[in-house]
Amino acid sequence: MADVNRGNRPLSPFMIGTYYRPQMTSMSSILVRITGNALIVATVMIVWWLVAAAVSPECFASADAFLRSWFGDLVFFLSTWALWYHLGGGLRHLAWDFGYCLNVETSEKLGWAMLIGATVLTFLTMIVT
Repeated sequence: MADVNRGNRPLSPFMIGTYYRPQMTSMSSILVRITGNALIVATVMIVWWLVAAAVSPECFASADAFLRSWFGDLVFFLSTWALWYHLGGGLRHLAWDFGYCLNVETSEKLGWAMLIGATVLTFLTMIVT
């Protein structure tokens, strides 16, 4: 059977970059999902550190050395940013659930506010700690 609607079908989002222009709202939503999953890495590292402290001094020394290394510092710095960003995404969705900020312009501004706010709050957190 011939496809008579060939030219009138919408383009699929898998063509991002070629035909489909990503919006800030979709990118920030995807980034909220990514940060939520990335926070699992930091949680596993903290649990490893606590379990190692309960097991033996040698296990704790190795876990502590890893977490205090440059890689551990990098993971926790990025996790701090992810935590602030994910919190901002949760607050944005809470506002949407109450029916606020649903127009496109405000949603775009909220996406930028989440990005900038998470960065500023991360550096403030690093200064305070």
